[in-house]
Amino acid sequence: MELSHHMRAVEITEPGGPDVLKPCTRAVPVPGHGQIVIRVAYAGVNRPDALQRAGSYAPPANASPLPGLEASGTVVETGPGVTRYSIGDKVCALLPGGGYAEYVTTPEAHALPIPDGLSMKEAACLPETCFTVWSNVVMRGGLKAGERFLVHGGSSGIGTTAIQIAKALGARVFTTAGSDEKCAACEALGAEKALNYRSGDFVAMMHDEGGAQLILDMVGGSYLPRNVKALATEGRLVQIAFLQGAKVELNFAEVMMRRLTITGSTLRPQSDLAKARIAAEVEAHVWPMIAAGKFRPVMDSEFPLEQAAAAHARMESSGHVGKIVLKVE
Repeated sequence: MELSHHMRAVEITEPGGPDVLKPCTRAVPVPGHGQIVIRVAYAGVNRPDALQRAGSYAPPANASPLPGLEASGTVVETGPGVTRYSIGDKVCALLPGGGYAEYVTTPEAHALPIPDGLSMKEAACLPETCFTVWSNVVMRGGLKAGERFLVHGGSSGIGTTAIQIAKALGARVFTTAGSDEKCAACEALGAEKALNYRSGDFVAMMHDEGGAQLILDMVGGSYLPRNVKALATEGRLVQIAFLQGAKVELNFAEVMMRRLTITGSTLRPQSDLAKARIAAEVEAHVWPMIAAGKFRPVMDSEFPLEQAAAAHARMESSGHVGKIVLKVE
């Protein structure tokens, strides 16, 4: 397929706030071995994009410097060694970067078919959140049916995804959010209890339930010692971000005495093979949940590609419930 040599995109002009995101023109990327080129319909907006924009989350070597870690669209070119996808296939994909653009490349093993019944807009919200939630809650955290699961930030893209997937797995789901309205939205998605963290104590909530067997946290900071107290004996804490900071004092005597596990991960720096394994797990387990009506991405708002700065401002205001997307096509 004959592609244009240039494309619309949004770049980070310098480290800073949302206003440093500016429209630009870039060369259309060329696929390498095992890669596909996607004409982007929608790109998901995620916290790591904001961290990269602020200068605190550098892209991996050989990744596009443009932000954007997930997208949906149409395959328009394939590189050598591509076997699964053909030109014209509709996919959503985890990206090493570059999603805020008309075209993007990614390994074909990181792309998945659009689930039946979902729009391109909804599908753009799946890869980053589903890969993150499944790999941390299930593959790393080992969540099982009947366990008490606490996820912080339940109204975020990660939170709304974690609530639905954990519920579909048969877990008892608890969450925190920043307003009564957000808590109501979390309970509507399947959370047994949602606590407004501005007026309540999640440690007390989980103690009343016997403690959490698994906690997924993206807050960090002062939440870390409180998470330890909220865990049941032999409970597990999985850390995926540090909105309150990465350093805190922690008494490990409690961790040792109650045989707790503290672990965590970041998705972007992992190898292509590791991400391909996560993609296979997500397709095998989460896509059937979508087909069965047990999980659907929660949509907050849509912005044109050129208004990426406004999308970031919306995300960082913490007023959103669910996912924010950029419309590219």
